[in-house]
Amino acid sequence: MQLKVPASFKADETMQLRVPPEGIPGSAEGPDIPGPSGESSIPGERRKGRKAPRPSVRSRLAAAGPRLAPLVAFLAPHATRLAAFLAPYARRMRPQYPRPGRTGWRRWIPSWRQSLGGVLASLGLSTLFLVVAYAATDVPDNLNTYATQQDNVYFWADGTPMARTGWVQRQAMPLKDIPEDVRWAVLAAENESFYSDPGISFKGISRAVFRTFGQGDTQGGSTITQQYVKNVYLNQDQTVRRKFTEAMIALKLDNQMSKDDILEGYLNTSWFGRGTYGIQRAAQAYYGKDVSELNASEAAFLAALLKGAGLYDPTLSGANRARAVERWTWTLDRMVSIGKLSRSERATYTKFPEPLKSNPLYDTGEQSDYLVELASQYAKKSAKIGDKDFDLGGYQIYTTFEKDREAQLTDAVTKARAKALKDDPKNARTAHYGAASVAADGRILAVYGGPDHRTQGYNESNATTVPAGSAFLPFVYAAGLEHGVHKTRDGETTQVTAESVYDGDDDVPVTTPEGPYWDRSGKKVAASNEGDRSYGQISLHRALALSVNTPFMQLGMDTGLDKVRDTAEAAGLLPSSLGAQVPALSQGSSTPSAIRMASGYSTFAAAGKHTDPYSVRQVTHNGTKVPLALPKPARAIGADTAEEVTSALTDGFRTAHPGAAPEGVQVAGKAGTTQDDKAAWYVGTHKAVSTAVVVYRIDLAKSLEPLPLNGIDGPADDSVPYGIWSRAMSPLR
Repeated sequence: MQLKVPASFKADETMQLRVPPEGIPGSAEGPDIPGPSGESSIPGERRKGRKAPRPSVRSRLAAAGPRLAPLVAFLAPHATRLAAFLAPYARRMRPQYPRPGRTGWRRWIPSWRQSLGGVLASLGLSTLFLVVAYAATDVPDNLNTYATQQDNVYFWADGTPMARTGWVQRQAMPLKDIPEDVRWAVLAAENESFYSDPGISFKGISRAVFRTFGQGDTQGGSTITQQYVKNVYLNQDQTVRRKFTEAMIALKLDNQMSKDDILEGYLNTSWFGRGTYGIQRAAQAYYGKDVSELNASEAAFLAALLKGAGLYDPTLSGANRARAVERWTWTLDRMVSIGKLSRSERATYTKFPEPLKSNPLYDTGEQSDYLVELASQYAKKSAKIGDKDFDLGGYQIYTTFEKDREAQLTDAVTKARAKALKDDPKNARTAHYGAASVAADGRILAVYGGPDHRTQGYNESNATTVPAGSAFLPFVYAAGLEHGVHKTRDGETTQVTAESVYDGDDDVPVTTPEGPYWDRSGKKVAASNEGDRSYGQISLHRALALSVNTPFMQLGMDTGLDKVRDTAEAAGLLPSSLGAQVPALSQGSSTPSAIRMASGYSTFAAAGKHTDPYSVRQVTHNGTKVPLALPKPARAIGADTAEEVTSALTDGFRTAHPGAAPEGVQVAGKAGTTQDDKAAWYVGTHKAVSTAVVVYRIDLAKSLEPLPLNGIDGPADDSVPYGIWSRAMSPLR
């Protein structure tokens, strides 16, 4: 009996989803604040605010009724005749328990007819369920955010746009412009049967369902069609319900779109890490070239990223590189086994194609890149935004950076760098200048991270590389004032004041209650003053004002080096940057960053309260406020202690730079030098804003070990760090 389907029962017309070659509308840069998401490059996306409510299952079945009516009308007569034919057999197959004519356990076992009937009934019901589900499933009109990545916009403290990132990280490419080697590298790695399968993998779905019920999670096994459906229509939830919906849409999409169109959409919407979506931006981010210039070896590596860029980007860790090499090798071998790469060509790819160390597309400007880096890291951590979600865009990040201060600080460092290159090009070639301004309430107002983030991603304002030297002395003084000293091991605490007197001579041996302090080499440890100058008996206040080192090394021993560390940490220095608990700690063996040194001095200006430095004050997503955890002030030292430290630093500034500030204007500051001439600092505070400047030398091409300054920091009475500080903080009024 031949069944003929009526002409009225026709398949749906083919629906093409293509990305227009001109790219994504509305991606042009400008100073305006972005509103809701613009039009997608893939037809079918609706603007936010116009999204229609998703119809219920009942309404979708009702809508599918007219399409199923011809089929039902055609099958009804045949179903009636089939039911009449099977009726006698159904009566015979009716179960009777215990079964007559059987003995023992066989009385309770169904006959083969009953078992066959149960299997056929189950298959029939399952088929009916799938037919109804397929008919009731529509390809959604709205694309999700994975397919419509937006840019992230950064704003200055005054609300004006500072930088934007995002849209340029996704560019759709026609399939004809993507080399076949690139396509087949992806297909070999992800879905080699793509051109012959029905859009879903029954084996993969079964495995995912088994793992969900058996082990509580889901696993891959999706075809490229299914992955494309997940990327552009669904969310990333790992549930059986989402997996079933994905399969139904994939089946229907496979009938409505050509395989080439599905592959094109998949390659243009998949996430490859480094903030990139689509094979074109991935090629540029990892190899600095267009996708049309990729070879099979490079494509095999990019295909590995589809398994998870965080696990296969070799620049992130050694373990990542090992996984990437293994996956790259397997993909190339797989291309050979499916006949898409000749053995002779495979033999030429023996060396792993190392990608670029960083994404060259990340280009917002010379100095603003450092600001974007700091702000994005802080926003993601404090607002608990994942890397992938952040890369999808749509965020507005309102920073604490002040445009005028940033320009002034950058200009001051740039001029100092240019002068050094002119006067001493040999040493200036390896010179580094880190600087940061932090308000007493924790806001980071400006930083200088380096000459150009595009050529040096190393942020000099946030680096914990060189010792603080004598710029660390205020923290030792604060610890002594706060906790007092012990002259004997079990004696009572003696209060320290500004007038407490210590020996200020050069090379004074450091003592403990038991006698001199000996280092591991068997030598007595002694403190040394700059220029080997001796001052005799001197008060702590005057010693700090004149930057006399020897009293503070002994003060640190008398107070307790553990209390010195605790005080410095409470004031804002990171525990990881603090030096070992030995006498050298008091002479600045710690290696804080410029940001943290400015933050530490701002604690004195804030009457002893410390607020962790932060660079973002608010985050919104498409205009909706995102919860952001901002730091709160905490008591670090007593207000009296902070006032005395500030007073000594104020006297120190006026002594070292008389006439630099008008009478009545409080400016507190301190230079910082190291015994081995590895760094020069200046840290000062004016109007509750502290700025730290550090100059040092490192040849990054050879080592991370600091080099002697060799005079690149200028004379002691008019050092380069102070010159930068004074120009950045000008006018002092």
